[in-house]
Amino acid sequence: MTLPLSSDPTSSEQNSRVETVDNLDLLLEVLPPVVREALGHGPQLQSLLEIVIDLGRPPEARYTNHTVYLRESPISREDLHFIVSRVGTFTHDNRAGIPSTLHRISALRNRTGDIIGLTCRVGRAVFGTVNIVKDIIITQDTKSVLLLGPPGVGKTTLLREAARVLADEAGKRVIVVDTSNEIAGDGDIPHPAIGRARRMQVPSPELQHKVMIEAVENHMPEVIVVDEIGTEAEATAARTIAERGVRLIATAHGSALENLIQNPTLADLIGGIQSVTLGDDEARRRGTQKTVLERKAPPTFDILIEIHDRTHFAVHHDVAEAVDAFLRGRPPRMEMRAHQQDGHIEITQITPAPTLSTAPAPEPQSDRRKVLRIFPYGINRHRLEEVVRDLDAPARLVSHPSQADVVLTVKGQLKRQPRELRILIEQGLALYTLRSDTMMQMGKFLRERLAESFPEDQSAVADAEAAIEQVIEHDEPVELAPRKPRLRRLQHEFVKRHGLLSKSEGEEPFRRLVVYPMGKAVKSEEFRMKSEE
Repeated sequence: MTLPLSSDPTSSEQNSRVETVDNLDLLLEVLPPVVREALGHGPQLQSLLEIVIDLGRPPEARYTNHTVYLRESPISREDLHFIVSRVGTFTHDNRAGIPSTLHRISALRNRTGDIIGLTCRVGRAVFGTVNIVKDIIITQDTKSVLLLGPPGVGKTTLLREAARVLADEAGKRVIVVDTSNEIAGDGDIPHPAIGRARRMQVPSPELQHKVMIEAVENHMPEVIVVDEIGTEAEATAARTIAERGVRLIATAHGSALENLIQNPTLADLIGGIQSVTLGDDEARRRGTQKTVLERKAPPTFDILIEIHDRTHFAVHHDVAEAVDAFLRGRPPRMEMRAHQQDGHIEITQITPAPTLSTAPAPEPQSDRRKVLRIFPYGINRHRLEEVVRDLDAPARLVSHPSQADVVLTVKGQLKRQPRELRILIEQGLALYTLRSDTMMQMGKFLRERLAESFPEDQSAVADAEAAIEQVIEHDEPVELAPRKPRLRRLQHEFVKRHGLLSKSEGEEPFRRLVVYPMGKAVKSEEFRMKSEE
């Protein structure tokens, strides 16, 4: 369904309004004149990401989709000194800034501590990016929210907007814990992008957890905003803050909830994971092994938002429920959001199929299996969904590669390697290729990739393999045990690959496969697979 976030007739216009403030002129002023002139002043600067200045190499300008050299002559020590003398002081993490801006200057040093390279990253305050989750940020005013996403996807930009909206529009007492001045910029006066929110600077990244606690103890905030929780100490500090009744809005690296569950350092953010040994009766009731994984405690964060890209988000409104579902091998409930160009938010509810009974019962085998998340690229999605249903495979198709365990494509796409596919390969996603876009090839992939989930398939193939050996050795037909139509099809395919002939004989439920040697005079139409098989 497609829903606006407000019934106000002007909401669409407001939601679609995205304004950017980059103070790019202040960044250009710190560059050597020859580099500044080479950058120019055209509209291409709106897509400028960073400028790379390395000793002995030509300077580079990196844009959203390409990189260009700004001059042929290499950078000298005088060029580096020109920039360093015009920016703020470099702290322990080798970062500096430009007062009243969000730009970040990061230094490369040699073994003696001399600066031999600089990365001048453009910082932009983008007003309007929070609209896609603004209702969650404002109305869920007692629930802590964790923003999860890979580097460069816009987590800090969204966090900055959230701080401003909570302080200015919701009237909350907001403290921004700002490590390396990432959120509110360099200098003693915070950047206007955080609105009326107050900012506490962190002198060194390893002290972030201490400043988080200090903010609660000294300044009575209603909301604490913190970027990049990444250590055990910071996770513990976040739990302490939540237990004191202060709301947290924070970010962490990762592409999906599963990343946190599998990360021992950050698992405490979603309640922690522990191994539990069940009694015999409970294990039988659940239909599981005696040793299982369970959530250890209530999550620090109530809501988790996966940022797939700047316009596509996945929202887990109940982190405790989502973690429990994942540990039980079930897909969690979630909400997919997409920001449309007209300002509306397209919201899709993804809810697992309801159980028929609320009475305790053993979980079906298909629910206990780990679900394989597949992103189909260049293949028929509906055909693949049909194969997954036919096989009752523990797999589901996802709409974005950041949600996927594997990317599935065909060899033709791999040979052409379009830009989107090259990006997926460079990101290190597991890639599988099919010879062709057919249901037979899709079924083969699922059976091989999820072999442990298809014990009947393995047994059927083993029977066919034994029959093939007997046929080759004795040159006589061999009859197999009765099988379901799907398994007979699998046996037919296996026999055909070994150069022999096969046909189905008998009536259901005793219909079975007979394997023949090639030399036997059997009419070819007798070996044609029935359409229903």
